[in-house]
Amino acid sequence: MNADYADTQLARLAGAIAEPARARMLCCLMDGHARTATELAAVAEVGAPTASAHLAKLKEQRLVSMVAQGKHRYYQLASAEVAAAVESLLLVAGLPRPRFTPNTPDRLRKARTCYDHMAGEIAVELHDVLMQQGWLVATADESNSYELSASGVVALEKLGVDVAAARKSRRRFACACLDWSERQPHVGGALGAAMLALMLRRSWVERDLDSRALSLTREGQKQFKHQFGLTL
Repeated sequence: MNADYADTQLARLAGAIAEPARARMLCCLMDGHARTATELAAVAEVGAPTASAHLAKLKEQRLVSMVAQGKHRYYQLASAEVAAAVESLLLVAGLPRPRFTPNTPDRLRKARTCYDHMAGEIAVELHDVLMQQGWLVATADESNSYELSASGVVALEKLGVDVAAARKSRRRFACACLDWSERQPHVGGALGAAMLALMLRRSWVERDLDSRALSLTREGQKQFKHQFGLTL
């Protein structure tokens, strides 16, 4: 019975991947950047209703997941296992992994405010470092929420982030906020706001006078390298 189920499920997965439009969508998402249904429809060269049907099929087979960010809906590969499977098929097919090319203005792409926390390239790189260090960990639920590990609390409090005050906020403590230019997550919530407040207070970044852009200072370059190993 188990073998029969495995064979049947494998056939369903293969069928979901085999359709050319869906295969294009999956290959497009292999660069790790989320995309809207409209963008994936253009990649797959199909209309919006057809794209929605294809995405529903991919979601049904747990090949992609959907992330809600404000009024927008973004799609990404459902797991590292899915990425590894598609990567293997691309290798067999002899095709290179596609590259993501953002069209956001450089000043906003590098660093900017997203409500009261930082977004852009720098924020995404910082998010990744916090995850790699094991300081920031995803919660067990599916709410895109984060928690700090014990070592993360120590590290950020040593840096000067008021973790206790962030926890007392009525909003979410920390969450994955999908970056609209990088299409990868940065840290949102009360913790993200506390981190940006620290960076502004210590003049690591400076606000632009007429836009949401943030400028990285020399002190900021030095501290990001010293504290997080980031060369910006």
